[in-house]
Amino acid sequence: MTMKYLLFLGALNGALAVTLGAFGAHGLKNRVDAAMLDIWATASQYHFYHALAILLVGVLARQFGAGLTTAGWILFAGMLVFSGSLYVLVLSGQKWLGAVTPLGGVALIVGWLWLAWSLWRAHG
Repeated sequence: MTMKYLLFLGALNGALAVTLGAFGAHGLKNRVDAAMLDIWATASQYHFYHALAILLVGVLARQFGAGLTTAGWILFAGMLVFSGSLYVLVLSGQKWLGAVTPLGGVALIVGWLWLAWSLWRAHG
């Protein structure tokens, strides 16, 4: 069941990343400065990359076992904190949110390492 949720969340977040990327490119173009547009672009890039990663974890978990799903949930949390804090920073102008972003980045790194470790263990 968890694999199904990861596949669903990966696909849903892929669509959301494309939507938010387009919003940033078109809807924010005349509303924020170039530096803020770059921050938005980084958020949507990482959002999309990790939506694909979550899909990948869902597929791999079907093949190698449910032990991999923890990596998917860590990646999901990291994506939410990393990209989410950057989106809110750009929309709100609250610069302090930049201090939250690295926590999401650390979670993304941990998620990838967890995936690597889980795959290593799954292959014995």
